[in-house]
Amino acid sequence: MAGYIVYWPQDRVKELQKAGDTGPIKVVLGSIHARMPTIVSVKVGDIVFPVTLIKKRLCVLARLPVERREPALNYLIRELGQAHGALLPEGTALENSINGNSRYWSNIGGKYSYRQQKELPEGTTVITLAQQVEKPHQKHQEPFNCCSQWAVSGEGGSAIRPRPVPEELVPALRFGHPKSKERPLSVNQKGDVLATSLTATRRMSPETLAVFEALFRED
Repeated sequence: MAGYIVYWPQDRVKELQKAGDTGPIKVVLGSIHARMPTIVSVKVGDIVFPVTLIKKRLCVLARLPVERREPALNYLIRELGQAHGALLPEGTALENSINGNSRYWSNIGGKYSYRQQKELPEGTTVITLAQQVEKPHQKHQEPFNCCSQWAVSGEGGSAIRPRPVPEELVPALRFGHPKSKERPLSVNQKGDVLATSLTATRRMSPETLAVFEALFRED
């Protein structure tokens, strides 16, 4: 089991607050873009902790034990009923309606558009319009960036709320793997954590994982 942090920017946190989404957290999504960085290294059995900065303090927002890891498109269609801009896995096509006519989007062989279903290669999995019906869901289940690639999810997630990390413990936090590559968070001259040191999915040291776990003992 490994622990990872993923960064949720302030506008994301405000969106959740505006929507009244306090969890429990069900999923963490990763994209191919830095704003919602890849989670390709996260495996089933790991624990993911979304974090943010509030008034310059490092806060842990939630704890998600990973029970499933799958392409983001699979998760979004099953749980939300919409693709929400997810990347299409090889061998999958998404039916769209353009001016009342169907068109099929795919990354099969580098081709992104097929005018008719019969043009698709044999064996292609088609996600039809009938399957794309919006389902009730929580705000945090929607990607906050395009090109979602992977989704990690589970049923044992915590509530979503800020849990400040004690300031005296922040300098001892270490991230990286293996141990020889562990590094502290970057800080400015005042000792404030820099957002740039959080904007990548980072694996925790075992000692750092213990600090994060302690924040959830009373949940």
